[in-house]
Amino acid sequence: MKKSVLTRYRVMAYVTGVLLVLLTLGMIGKYVLDLNGAADFTRVVSIAHGWLYVVYLIFAFDLGSKAKWPVAKQLWVLLAGTIPTAAFFVERRISHELEARVAEDSPAPAKA
Repeated sequence: MKKSVLTRYRVMAYVTGVLLVLLTLGMIGKYVLDLNGAADFTRVVSIAHGWLYVVYLIFAFDLGSKAKWPVAKQLWVLLAGTIPTAAFFVERRISHELEARVAEDSPAPAKA
């Protein structure tokens, strides 16, 4: 497995996680605190999160298929982008698990 597969998953996990936290804060501002402008903020962030979550799903599925994960683990990683802050914890755990495998698969540098 290439390091780029893990890297793009990690980037999208962070982006999705940050947008979901912002969306949660926007919803609190809109419905609980009744802040002006929170509705527009929530609309923009929800659209961005929705589209980028689709990209996250594609990258996470690609990573899971190349890592040959069982279906339950694959679903766990895919759903992490829907629970606020879960993407951060899942990404960290997956990265620690796969970094050793990526290092093993990379070719050793040639000596001159």
